[in-house]
Amino acid sequence: MDPLSQVFAALADPTRRAILERLAGGEATVNQLAEPFAMSLQAVSKHLKVLEAAGLITRGKDAQYRPARLNGRPLGSAAAWLDDYRVFWEGSFDRLDAHLKALVTKEKKS
Repeated sequence: MDPLSQVFAALADPTRRAILERLAGGEATVNQLAEPFAMSLQAVSKHLKVLEAAGLITRGKDAQYRPARLNGRPLGSAAAWLDDYRVFWEGSFDRLDAHLKALVTKEKKS
């Protein structure tokens, strides 16, 4: 799987997005990340492995502690890819706005 697809696949899960949101505030251990969720530490660890495989987080090397940290680079790549489509949507909205204005003008003339 290409890196961008891995990022979007990882972001598809709401639990993983919540974990990333938490990590945006600073590093955290698995125990700290698991606190708000009604799931086992093993389940949280599986989510962390998906995030790590996508490059969205890095893990510390201390075997006991292993804090997770957010890595924003892959998010930047995803945002850049989405930004290309922002141009398309803005153009679509501009065309819709022009069409609606033309309809209003035509209606006023009638």
